[in-house]
Amino acid sequence: MCTLAHVFEAAGLATVTISAIRQVAERMRPPRVLHGEFPLGRPLGKPNDPEFQHDVLRRALSLLECDSGPVLEDYPVEVVGEEEPLGCTVPPRFDPELAPAVDEARGLRKAYDRAVARRGISDVGKAIDADGVPAALDVLQNIVNGTPWKEAGIPGGHTTALANDIRAYYEEAALELAGAPNAGGRQAEAWFFERTEAGKLILDVRKALASQGAPQPVWFYMAPMHRN
Repeated sequence: MCTLAHVFEAAGLATVTISAIRQVAERMRPPRVLHGEFPLGRPLGKPNDPEFQHDVLRRALSLLECDSGPVLEDYPVEVVGEEEPLGCTVPPRFDPELAPAVDEARGLRKAYDRAVARRGISDVGKAIDADGVPAALDVLQNIVNGTPWKEAGIPGGHTTALANDIRAYYEEAALELAGAPNAGGRQAEAWFFERTEAGKLILDVRKALASQGAPQPVWFYMAPMHRN
């Protein structure tokens, strides 16, 4: 959006940008920016709160009154994501000789199969199918344990697609186990990254890949930006 602001301004159109990442706005220097310290994907801060959202818009549009720029102002209220993780119990460990995430994924397979049978569709399949999830997690565990990422044999050769397949497998199984097919996406996200071995492993893999010197696109998009 910062780039588009410069394009529109060059065409004679005044712009206001609402920033999600302050460092990007500082680097790109669009003419008028209101930065909100909000959860990513929520540019107006609070869902289902028209008064708060209207105030964000009012403050942003008021920047059009500035005589000179670039102007970068911060919205005075920080909003922290408050989604409770999905209420889903992970199946107990079965084979302690397996890596925790591998054993965990195997335990979720029946729930995943029920979910696919009920829905008739699955988001798994960008890099691997459901059968490949345990083996893929084993590869990721090897990277965390020190295997160079170029020698690890990453399934599909695309870390982001692989991570998305693993997450889809888990979340579809979890929604089936919890009996909550309409649960919010952020609830499922919070459950995956905060309550499962696979979610923790993907975050560890990102750090391992970065420490091995892998290019940023290889590891950065494996998890949402606010997940560290």
